Amino acid sequence: MKACVDIGGTKVAVSLARDGALGPGGRPVLGERVSEPTAKEGSERALPEQVLRLLRQVCDAQGVALADLSAVGVASAGPFVLRDGQVTVVNPNICGGLAGPERGLPNDWMAVPLEATLREALSPQTTLRIENDCVAALEAERCWGALRGVASSAYLTWSTGIGIGLCVDGHVLRGKNGNAGHAGHTFVSDRDGEHALCGCGNRGDVESLVAGNALERRIGRDAQALLEAARAGEARALGEVDELCRVLGRLIYNLVATLDLQRISLGGAVYWHHRDFLLPRLRAQLDDKFQALVGDFTLVTAGLEDQVGDYAALALVSEPT
Repeated sequence: MKACVDIGGTKVAVSLARDGALGPGGRPVLGERVSEPTAKEGSERALPEQVLRLLRQVCDAQGVALADLSAVGVASAGPFVLRDGQVTVVNPNICGGLAGPERGLPNDWMAVPLEATLREALSPQTTLRIENDCVAALEAERCWGALRGVASSAYLTWSTGIGIGLCVDGHVLRGKNGNAGHAGHTFVSDRDGEHALCGCGNRGDVESLVAGNALERRIGRDAQALLEAARAGEARALGEVDELCRVLGRLIYNLVATLDLQRISLGGAVYWHHRDFLLPRLRAQLDDKFQALVGDFTLVTAGLEDQVGDYAALALVSEPT
């Protein structure tokens, strides 16, 4: 049995998969899934201890001992830093110490010792692989989703935060600490007022302007309420959504122009629940851009749909298909 762990800024989800069990389209079959809001209170070990508790819960439910797991794949929101060679999470939507009390998170953490805590509890024989959640989602989309056979591609999540996994000429990009693709913390706008504080401490970066966690602070409505109002035709909401798509569209264009990408697949809670409404608006942001760079580029919804996070973790400990 292999365990799949999906850690986001909003929730943690854990499931098991049995080697060789395949479903429709050749995708692995995932077992029962448990999920909880991401732990953000207590000590810096609260989050990895939550992961271990959920792992034991799904193992107990299926009659499997934690020590008997052959592998654990962890797709975690980043960025990461390496401490003694082990992955430590420095995520601005989890670690409240990065931007300080103004950000409103209920802790003063600067980092979460994810890998060290997990390795203490797992058997030495259990393979543990931790990657940025969007790198993992990219690998899953390349294995079983909308990016199969596409050598230069990316996966982009529009969710609590903004994250990207990148592949150029068949090579997945990771960087010195596994943080390649954190373009959500790049600047594409000069709108850097008091309500545009990112959890990383930046003001006016992409995540501070369009991420799901930023909208209520900036606009006064959460993503669901804003998008429902826009779909109903409310002029102000439509204007706000068009501005969000303009900012995110700039980021998408910058990625395509910089890396010469063929395709980007989109996922994440903000996007997924309103994909039919948002996809054409995002595509339209590329219509007037330099066609020599974007003319043969495609922007699509994630082929793994709302299960991309679960398959992302599994892809980390699976053989490529």
